[in-house]
Amino acid sequence: MTTISTGFEAGALWQNWGRTVRVRPREVVAPASVDEVCEIVSRAAAAGRRVKAIGAGHSFTAIARADDVQMTLDNLRGIRRVDRDRRLVTLGAGTRLHEIPTLLAPYRLAMENLGDIDTQSIAGAISTGTHGTGARFRGIAAQIAGVVLVSGHGERMQVDAEHSPELLPAVALGLGALGILVEVTVRCVDAFDLHARERTEPLAAVLDSVEERVRDADHFEFFWFPHTDVALTKTNTRVAAGEGRAPSPPVRRWFDETLMANGVFRATCALGRRAPAAVPGINRVAARLSGERTFSDASSRVFATRRTVRFTEMEYAIPADQVVAAFREVQQAIARGGWRISFPVEVRFAAADELWMSTAHQRPSAYIAVHRAVGEDPEPYFRAAEQIMRARGGRPHWGKLHGRTAADLADAYPRFGDFLALRDELDPQRVFQNQHLQRVLGD
Repeated sequence: MTTISTGFEAGALWQNWGRTVRVRPREVVAPASVDEVCEIVSRAAAAGRRVKAIGAGHSFTAIARADDVQMTLDNLRGIRRVDRDRRLVTLGAGTRLHEIPTLLAPYRLAMENLGDIDTQSIAGAISTGTHGTGARFRGIAAQIAGVVLVSGHGERMQVDAEHSPELLPAVALGLGALGILVEVTVRCVDAFDLHARERTEPLAAVLDSVEERVRDADHFEFFWFPHTDVALTKTNTRVAAGEGRAPSPPVRRWFDETLMANGVFRATCALGRRAPAAVPGINRVAARLSGERTFSDASSRVFATRRTVRFTEMEYAIPADQVVAAFREVQQAIARGGWRISFPVEVRFAAADELWMSTAHQRPSAYIAVHRAVGEDPEPYFRAAEQIMRARGGRPHWGKLHGRTAADLADAYPRFGDFLALRDELDPQRVFQNQHLQRVLGD
């Protein structure tokens, strides 16, 4: 076997956060520079080997599974360049999302929108189409103004407004199939705060008014507790940084986010696994305990939520105007299946974008996410939800579980063929291929 690099023990078990992927790579490498990435890829191509870059391991799919050479980008982190006037910030691809607010603070900048988990690397987040919520705001990959990547030829490529701009809609959300991202330039905005309001409401009232809520709010989402008739709504309003800032008191924040959202929830999930019949009652209690809170804080502190209860997830994007009908079908599927679902169903929204492989490509989108706790069998529930979403032209989140293949994904993405043609150009030997990419993109 040709050696790519040394200094790391081969064969150590790697597993993702959701515990849906476990693998022992033949070799692990941690390049400290772009030149080293180029050298590793070049040598792998010459030896007929495959290289897969990983981020924080927060994808539930096997999109980052590396059976041969696993590359960690942890040494490629931090700010590389800042153009404050243009609000452009270039980061090492391994930079974690939760590190970025501190890095941006001296420049009084922020990311325009974020999801509710910030443990991912910036490269991993955009490569899988991570998004937040807000009908006027696009996913994280659509905030990217440029990238530097290493192609399957081992060559460094720059893609931005001055260098091959026509490729940016492909490489900004490239699934790890077009190259290894080593630098990412984010189009930031001036720092801002969010005024947050969270409360439980009758589900029927939420569904009846969801179109108006989404239209009128900067960021709106809701969670439904299965087997109940209530939803937890979250409405965030953008305000100037520091304007009336009133963070949740430390004790209340600990109660809501550590004790209730993680500690108590972990205990209720464990009880639900042992006694499924108790789940409806548990969910009703959880809904009542969620209560209401209003606070205002820096955007990144409001967007992100700390999650320590492990789960598996499937999420689909559908046309936004079909969200209520699809949601009600999910409710009906749960009732027909007789399943006891302890995790809430999450519903979010996003603006359309032009990224070739984006779930929001050329259409305003609603996202419906279903979950099961680790240790529970998600397959029947997820299969039923997937059938509902597919019937409505649904596109699966690239980092979350789904059963789709290249044969049926091609029709869901108008630029699917163009993406495959670019992959043939940038990685003709399939240096970055793995079984998952082969399933969703073909050979």
